[in-house]
Amino acid sequence: MDALPLTATGADPAPDLFDVIIAGCGPTGAMLAAELRLHDVRVLVLEAETDPVSFVRIVGLHIRSIELLAMRGLLARVLEHGRPRPAAGFFAAIVKPPPVGLDTAHAYLLGIPQPVIVELLEAHAIAQGAHVRRGNALAAFEQDDEGVTVELADGERVRCRYLVGCDGARSTVRKRLGVGFPGEPSRTETLMGEMEVGMPPEEVAVAVRDLAETEKRFSLRPFGGGIYQVVVPIGGVADRTRPPTLEDFRRHLRAVAGTDFGVHSPRWLSRFGDATRLAGHYRVGRVLLAGDAAHIHPPIGGQGLNLGVQDAFNLGWKLAAQVRGWAPATLLDTYEAERRPVAAGVLDNTRAQMELLSTEPGPQAVRRLLAELMDLDEVNRYLIEKIAAIDIRYDVGDGADLLGRRLRDLDVAGGRLYDRLHRGRGLLLDRTRRLNVGGWSDRVDHLEDPGAALDVPGLLLRPDGHVAWIGEDQQSLDDHLARWFGAPTG
Repeated sequence: MDALPLTATGADPAPDLFDVIIAGCGPTGAMLAAELRLHDVRVLVLEAETDPVSFVRIVGLHIRSIELLAMRGLLARVLEHGRPRPAAGFFAAIVKPPPVGLDTAHAYLLGIPQPVIVELLEAHAIAQGAHVRRGNALAAFEQDDEGVTVELADGERVRCRYLVGCDGARSTVRKRLGVGFPGEPSRTETLMGEMEVGMPPEEVAVAVRDLAETEKRFSLRPFGGGIYQVVVPIGGVADRTRPPTLEDFRRHLRAVAGTDFGVHSPRWLSRFGDATRLAGHYRVGRVLLAGDAAHIHPPIGGQGLNLGVQDAFNLGWKLAAQVRGWAPATLLDTYEAERRPVAAGVLDNTRAQMELLSTEPGPQAVRRLLAELMDLDEVNRYLIEKIAAIDIRYDVGDGADLLGRRLRDLDVAGGRLYDRLHRGRGLLLDRTRRLNVGGWSDRVDHLEDPGAALDVPGLLLRPDGHVAWIGEDQQSLDDHLARWFGAPTG
């Protein structure tokens, strides 16, 4: 096999076989690569683009994604580049105050430039030992009982044990795999960009305030330095093969707002539709899908990037266990079983939000009713927790309400709980001092802390921070250790 030129690594490993090849080095692919490397899985990431994206789109990291970054020791460096804002106003852009006492140590949204988060996650993956090849697109692949042969656009063939498609909405991996992508095509489109505005700020504020009463899909939001994020709806669906121009923005701004606000000097321009699709399967044999390759939806609520990163956290340790040989027989199957319903829920809530943005009388009446209901803390909290993905409960069996849910960051003996999860291992949090992880100590850490702020005697955390067991009986714990972490050693 030809030598493999790498990005930001010192030597060409030229292995006979990669454990995992990931198609796509966006946030999902980069995070998955880093998660696999925590378990010494040999990873190659293929990225069709030679350079990272250059446009400075601001994306939002929701609470659950922020927690996951904290679990891997990444949050401090990400915070250096982000701007926190209150965890509120996400659902259909209905403005309400944030709920009091959200069950998290990170009750905020973090706005961060998209190129920065991509660069940080890619650098993290490389630092963990992942090999990234930019300018190398996956063209085709074939799988057999032993692995997957991947063919690149230049004809080179590379062998791996598993392939994961993180290659976006038009995923080559999904199409070649023959997995259906049912759903609804775009019915409406919206222009989005960042540019300077010639109109005085006070006049912009008045115009935006007046228009916001009727046109919920329109916004002009200042970023500082004269730069505004501009979002303006267009009628129908445009030719997706033609990128939008500044003149398109001016024309549609005049149609919606009666003025083009003197927009000029764009930093980036794009369009998005309201297509909503969900892959029929997330896994076929040795090939899996994650991120936008598995699900697409309108960006309302800012959930897309977060959903993909959370896919990577769920899949990473399970695929690593499969590669390392200790995975229980059904562990990898739980990736689709757990994450596909979560994506289906996101698709439904974005469908609902898009309806509430309509200017038609019926949807506007429902919007007004929902706005009234959101004055009730329980309703507001329910919707914020749904958008922020802290309401997720995986089906790990019957038991207490905490079972299957993520556990918030707690003060524990010697520091913070999430600091104990940096290595991507399981964790037994033991308040009894009578429990042990026995033959699973190579995969699961043990923390004795009788003073931990929990109302349960002990619990077992998976590497993704979800609670897999609650109790104080050693035999019950051993059964659940075997269920999630395979056979004991020794």
